[in-house]
Amino acid sequence: MSVDLSALTRLGGRLAAKRRFGSVATVAMAIALIAVGGALALLPKSALHLRPVPAAAEAAAPAVPADPQLPELRRIMGSYGPVVTQEVSQDDGRLSVVLGHPYQRADVDTLAGDIGSAVTAVTQLWGTDWARAAVVAVASSPAEFAALTHATGNVSDQVSAASVSDPFVPGARPTGQRVVFSADAGRRLGADGLRDTLRHELTHVAARAVTVDGSPLWTLEGFAEYSAHRGENRTFAQLAPVLTADARAGELPAELPPDSAFAPGPANDATLAYEAGWSANAFVADQYGQHTVVELYRRMATGPKDGPAVDAALHDTLGLNQADFVTRWREWIKSRAGA
Repeated sequence: MSVDLSALTRLGGRLAAKRRFGSVATVAMAIALIAVGGALALLPKSALHLRPVPAAAEAAAPAVPADPQLPELRRIMGSYGPVVTQEVSQDDGRLSVVLGHPYQRADVDTLAGDIGSAVTAVTQLWGTDWARAAVVAVASSPAEFAALTHATGNVSDQVSAASVSDPFVPGARPTGQRVVFSADAGRRLGADGLRDTLRHELTHVAARAVTVDGSPLWTLEGFAEYSAHRGENRTFAQLAPVLTADARAGELPAELPPDSAFAPGPANDATLAYEAGWSANAFVADQYGQHTVVELYRRMATGPKDGPAVDAALHDTLGLNQADFVTRWREWIKSRAGA
């Protein structure tokens, strides 16, 4: 849905479904909300220091600069029960923080252990021009999830995670960015799914400053999913089982998935749209290089695009019009799917 970024910000969320790229499926969802948010920091594994912060000690002055939203975040979460905090810091003073509730300690620890490698992976793809630190919250209920994201309207109980920020003018550096996980995301996604979802949402965080609401979802969500799975030792069929099955049955995409295909519902197979978006970005990276898939995102993420605008972006980046792009993408899918 279209959201006025002067008053609202886009919530990039993920929905759990029956399959997710071989194990748990997720699809993209956009929700209008009044944003609050988090901050992020580069945390290589070799420089990670994890330390739990006892509730009684949280009022003490932190050893490194804290994100200014943390007191308000702790206040909101505290109204839903005791809060546990895991800080992840490095020698240069950057700090990432994961917050949850005592019974969610396993998910909090898993996410804290993954933040360093997740931020490093996103930075390797996107570059260093983003905050490179993370504030991550694990909600205890749909009500807390809505409070943490300031979501308006009904939020599906299938949402696994969302990235949010303060309202900002496109092109400015966003503030108040954070990733919020739903109460049962860990149970539904497992440790690997939490890791992939964290990387997906941090990609939205990294790219948010150059992303205009209304840009094609096959670019926004497909790129984030490409980032989430980049470097994984998994086959095309494991990453895109629905798309693979269709290709082997002779049913290849006739076009790039429209935004409407990403909306969950009985009329859509949103998982297929999600896999198609991933595959379009993976195709570009495979055939033209990682730098080019980032360049294409930057060109495509500047706002709503009609056919001629998509043609222009693809031509300037890849030397192809949309029809030629779809033809080559279809052939690439066939070769990868063994169709």
